[in-house]
Order: sequence, then structure tokens, then C-alpha cells
Amino acid sequence: MERQRQNDLIVEQFTAQAAPYAEYAPNVDDEALRPVREAAGVGPDDVVLDVACGPGMIAFDLARVAKRVTGVDLTPAMLDQARARQAREGRTNLDWRLCDVHELPFEDGAFSLVVTRFTFHHIPDPLVVLREMARVCRPGGRVVVADVYSRTPDQGAAYDRVEKLRDPSHVHALGLDEFAELFAAARLDADPPVFFGMDVRLDDLLATSAPEAGAADEVRRTFHADLGAGRLGVNAREEAGAIRFTFPLAVFVGRKPKA
Repeated sequence: MERQRQNDLIVEQFTAQAAPYAEYAPNVDDEALRPVREAAGVGPDDVVLDVACGPGMIAFDLARVAKRVTGVDLTPAMLDQARARQAREGRTNLDWRLCDVHELPFEDGAFSLVVTRFTFHHIPDPLVVLREMARVCRPGGRVVVADVYSRTPDQGAAYDRVEKLRDPSHVHALGLDEFAELFAAARLDADPPVFFGMDVRLDDLLATSAPEAGAADEVRRTFHADLGAGRLGVNAREEAGAIRFTFPLAVFVGRKPKA
């Protein structure tokens, strides 16, 4: 029941966010896409699965190099955005599938590269999804997870509180130790994380979101109180009269053993 309730919340949130999310510049510029592309080491022979692909930002980026990319997502409106972009661009090495990422509808070892971006903080039990990603990855292939992370329990708890106000489908920003434990439990040989950040203007981000009534004002108050304090761990600052901050992000690459 918990999984179904969370799935319903994700679909509700990302149906409302689909169109603005697909056009949100910090999600689609090269500085946001490059760390995943480079860490994944995508090549022309790769057959790629993008898990919880949303409107397909990573899928389209990797499809410039990969042999084929399949994107899967729980939210029909997000896949509609991906298909519309594909029609505009005329790209033929992409396809899309509606599914619950806890149960991927593919055979074992179907893909050489399995990726997901900005996903695990929405999932109550990310190990289930990571194990599914590992299952459909062929021996010797790579599993890549890019997401926000927390630095300490206190900072993570403060960040989780404000992020749930902005996006009620947020569950938890995992710590680096939690990511390491997940990859070990999924029997993936993990590379050292690659760290990067994504700078955003708070009001622009809120404009792409679907918070409950009154929550956006509380988010603004929380960020304003964090100026110079650093409790949220996102370098909240004021520039030209607007609050900006930086999502702390990391890319984790796990290699599936050949034997």
C-alpha cells in the first residue's frame, strides 16, 4: 500500500509538472546533462535503459551516441512530453514504455547501460529499484544513479522538510553512506562518486512545481532564514534581489560483475 500511495503521489505531482519541467533550463542545459553522460561512458554500441525518464532529458542526450535508448516512466504526461520532443526532432533510436520502475518489464541482461537521474529521493525503498536496474543490466554493464545527496543526518532532515513542502512526492535525500550500502546490497562494484551542483533561482523552481496551498510561501521563508546559516546544505544566497541555491548532486556508477 505504501508503494501504491507513493506512486499515486508521483503521478499527481509530475502530471502537474510535466510541461514546465520539460522546459526548465537547469534540467536540460549541458552542465546538468554532461556529468551523467561522462560518468556513464556511453558508446555507440550501448543499448540503454533510462529509468524514470520523465520527459527524456537524459534519454535524448545519451541517444546522440548510443545505439538505442528506451525510456520508462510511471507518469503518462511525462512520456507524452518525451514523444512530442521525439516527433519534433525526428530521432529514431528512442522508444518509451509506461511502467512501474519497481518491476521493469524486461528480460535479465537486456541492456548494457541502465541509468536514472533525480529519482531515488522519490522512492521509499530504492534498493528494490536498484536491484531491478541491476537485473536488466547485462554482466559487465554499468548501472548509473544521479541524485541529490545529504551530507549529515541533520542537514538531510532539514533539506527533506523543505523539499517535501515544494514537492510532496519527495521522500528522502540519501547520504553517501546510504548510496554505498545500496550498491553493495545490489552486488554492483561501485566507482567513486562524481560530484556536481545545479544552480537554480528559487522562484523559477517553484514555478515548475505543484506545492500545496501556502507551501510555496513557507518554502520561501525557510530559504530566507537559511541565508548565511547553511542548515539546508544548499548554499542559499541572495543575488540581485532573488534567492538562489545549489542542489548538491552526485553520480554513482556501479559495474555488474561479468561472472
